[in-house]
Amino acid sequence: MKFKNKIVLITGGASGMGAASAREFAAAGASVVIVDLNGPLARQVAAGIGAPEPIIGDVADSAFCDLAVAETLARFGRIDVLVNCAGIIHRAGAEGTSDEQWRRVMSVNVDGVFYMSRAAVGPMKKQGGGAIVNFGSIWGNVGAAGVLAYCTSKGAVHNLTRSMALDHVKDGIRVNAVCPGEVNTPMLASGRPVPPTPEDLKKLGETVVPMGRLADPIEIARVVVFLASDDASYMTGSMVTVDAGYTAR
Repeated sequence: MKFKNKIVLITGGASGMGAASAREFAAAGASVVIVDLNGPLARQVAAGIGAPEPIIGDVADSAFCDLAVAETLARFGRIDVLVNCAGIIHRAGAEGTSDEQWRRVMSVNVDGVFYMSRAAVGPMKKQGGGAIVNFGSIWGNVGAAGVLAYCTSKGAVHNLTRSMALDHVKDGIRVNAVCPGEVNTPMLASGRPVPPTPEDLKKLGETVVPMGRLADPIEIARVVVFLASDDASYMTGSMVTVDAGYTAR
């Protein structure tokens, strides 16, 4: 298996695309460490893939991110792949976004990626390399109404990815981002005035996605695994769009 004896740390690994990525890496032979704020869900996913006890905490806290990487190193002695999947959304424009809501989206979606990556690159350099895969979004490349903070945060993640890729290209550390479109995850249904039904979500996919359906989280996870693998050895600083043609228009 491609990731045999490899150590993969995944933030936001308790649900959605993070959980799907954890399962795909485990299936490929990796030892997976899940980081998430939701302890019960994280433990459920970890148990399902035979992973060790998750590391529970908030990636918006730089000290916690340092601790998560240090704990992974204490357990396994190295970290080969970091997947920054943890993220939140606030559905509003400028007038509907308070200081606190703006700061929370930025602190999780941008600060968390920076703090985790900063903590990981030192150990990766010492061991001779590694791979970081960040979760961007199609909304980091194009705008969307009603999700101002989220769009802004993902645009920042894209440029953070490019810059870190250049900073660490000589260290053997590849840094890329996956940019999903509409994916059937808890986040897609969250934060709406009326919680959507499965039929509502099905209609959303049929209406807005050229392929006529929402993505399954595993379809994004497979791209994450590819970007972290040696099959992507000539890729760094790339934003890989996985959106069924959404942004092709």
